Amino acid sequence: MFNRSRRNFAHWFTLSMGSILILFAGMVYYQWAVVRLEESDRLLYRKARIMAANVYYDPRQGEESIDLDNVPILGNYSLPLGNEITYARWYSTGGQLRQFYGTPVPAKLQTTAAFETIQTAPQWLRQITLPVQQGGQTIGYLQVAVPLTDAQAALREVLLVFVLAVPLTLGAIALVGWYLGGRAMHPIRESYLQLQRFTSDASHELRAPVAAILSNAQVGLMSPIDQGQPKHKRLENIAETAKRMNTLVNNLLFLARQAGRIDPVSIQPIDLNTLLKEMIDFPSIQAMAQHLTLHLELPEEKVIVNGNADLLRQAVVNLIANACKYTSANGKVWLRLIDRDYDVLIQVEDTGVGIPQSDLPHIFDRFYRVNQERTRETGGSGLGLAIAKQIVEAHGGRLAVTSQVGQGSLFQMELLPS
Repeated sequence: MFNRSRRNFAHWFTLSMGSILILFAGMVYYQWAVVRLEESDRLLYRKARIMAANVYYDPRQGEESIDLDNVPILGNYSLPLGNEITYARWYSTGGQLRQFYGTPVPAKLQTTAAFETIQTAPQWLRQITLPVQQGGQTIGYLQVAVPLTDAQAALREVLLVFVLAVPLTLGAIALVGWYLGGRAMHPIRESYLQLQRFTSDASHELRAPVAAILSNAQVGLMSPIDQGQPKHKRLENIAETAKRMNTLVNNLLFLARQAGRIDPVSIQPIDLNTLLKEMIDFPSIQAMAQHLTLHLELPEEKVIVNGNADLLRQAVVNLIANACKYTSANGKVWLRLIDRDYDVLIQVEDTGVGIPQSDLPHIFDRFYRVNQERTRETGGSGLGLAIAKQIVEAHGGRLAVTSQVGQGSLFQMELLPS
């Protein structure tokens, strides 16, 4: 139980801190991309401004007087060393291509956006379309593009660092969460173990006087009835009460010892067909069902599960005992075994008094009784169903119930197949 709680703590701690880490890494990556793009845009804009500054224009002759001979890249100048410009284009004010360098282009200006990312193979380009103005009027458009190779390489390096660092950090967070979970659960575990030891010790201490009371009462019942019935009747009440106390102490001791755990050594393959066949013939079962009709329904093929045979037997006996207690004479009780593809079902169904819907959520609570008067008559302690539920859950299964008042109840154990 505590290891499960510790795992849950570590899981949610890792999930929450991991989400924050991934969100932070995404924001850093996005901010880094924005910074690198801004650097590329500033460099591209500077190059475009230098080129635009060398455009010659005579306003008296209009657009026909535009001279690009002195413009770097587009003019007569040779390309400087280290040039990274992929293409440069000059468009008229009407959007017609007049002169270009680099890859073939459409004859019409497609966009007037200032900056634009062009996705091409094998590399992406960053393009600027700069309106060139002289004398307060636009004389044309200069379009320049440079590769984003450096920016992409830098981003890939950052991404690689994140891909390596984030999983390692998540692993470290998981270890820290496991450690902190253990530290946080330590006081609770100590308190629980103390309570468990107290329950176990108290149960042991109670068994001795109860056994003494029961022994003395039984010895007294063996003597002849020569002093009248009252004394003998009181001894019978003492013996019956001692038996109930002994059952209660044994149940409390079982709950304290098990606490949802099963010794791995005791887990073995179990043939449920054989287990239920043998159990249905137990004298105790036959005695409980002596005024009832008890049906056993088993599949033809073997059904194997891994578990503790004694504990599973006790869980089924508790369910049958509960069904027999609350089923009137001449009623019926069914014990079924159903083998499905993904689980195994053990069902105990009766035609008894049923359970009100308001009591169903609490039916497996310790010491919970639906009908106090009827429970006193049948001698129930309110622990049988709690023990059955604890056994089933310790085997990784689930115990469920459906019921209708006046029609009966159906208890269903869901176990995992081997």
